[in-house]
Amino acid sequence: MSVGKIVSINTSEKKGTIKKPVSGIAHIDCKGIMGDAHSGSWHRQISLLSSERIEEFSREIGKNIKFGEFAENITTEGIDLKSVTLFDRFIAGSLILEVTQLGKKCHGEGCAIFREVGKCVMPHEGIFCRVVHPGSIRIGDQIKYLSIPLKISVITASDRASKGEYEDKSGPEVIKQIEQFFIDKPWKLAFKKLIVPDEYDQLENAIRDSVELSDVVFITGGTGIGPRDITSDIVEKIIDKEIPGIMDYIRNKYGESIPSALISRSIAGVTKSKLVYAIPGSVKAAREYVQEIMRTIEHCLFMLKGIDSH
Repeated sequence: MSVGKIVSINTSEKKGTIKKPVSGIAHIDCKGIMGDAHSGSWHRQISLLSSERIEEFSREIGKNIKFGEFAENITTEGIDLKSVTLFDRFIAGSLILEVTQLGKKCHGEGCAIFREVGKCVMPHEGIFCRVVHPGSIRIGDQIKYLSIPLKISVITASDRASKGEYEDKSGPEVIKQIEQFFIDKPWKLAFKKLIVPDEYDQLENAIRDSVELSDVVFITGGTGIGPRDITSDIVEKIIDKEIPGIMDYIRNKYGESIPSALISRSIAGVTKSKLVYAIPGSVKAAREYVQEIMRTIEHCLFMLKGIDSH
């Protein structure tokens, strides 16, 4: 956690216009700053920008840019906003903000700063949040930045790997593919890796515990039709909503050339707003499944947060 302070609070009555600093307390409800044009039932209720970046930009263009001219609601000091990632949080007193978007589409000629100097920092560096808990803030208040990583559990279901009879390779492959997908994306990742035997109670407990502690759970192995293949049955029991399309697509895609892919009982679903994926245990299949799943995962995460990011 890093700590800074609020050096300006800014509002405007119309979007696309310069915001003016307020002198007193700003009351922030579940829709944003009361009276500000950007408040509403959406995911970009409050915007933040650092005073350090505003001062740097002022030096770049040789013009003094005042707080609020970039249309930021809160101007901060002492926090490196360049390190912020999606779903991180800012806390000021009872106010809690959750980061929902980094940067935005440039308004071009619709932006006051752009019209004047030909460029703007908000499209690339603006931090946009929604209100998680309302509160009131004033200039000089302390603001805390809390990094919230995307927590991912990877469980390998295998009798032999759990006994150390062979090295687990599918679990590490899943992690590798996820890391490669997110390498240039605005998320922080935190992994937890487990190896569990194909024993019903042990595997079910491991999955349920991982769901409680994680945002996304991957289980490799146990999705076939053999007598010890129980993963899909457990996941089907745990999830509240199945997501059949992604697994049907993968089976059909690879079943064209590998008929055995069509008998996979891989399954995807949601429980407690967490994503759960049960995929085959071979390294090749794990790689292929994760690569396809990653194409939809960001959209799934936003949907589960109730965020319309279109």
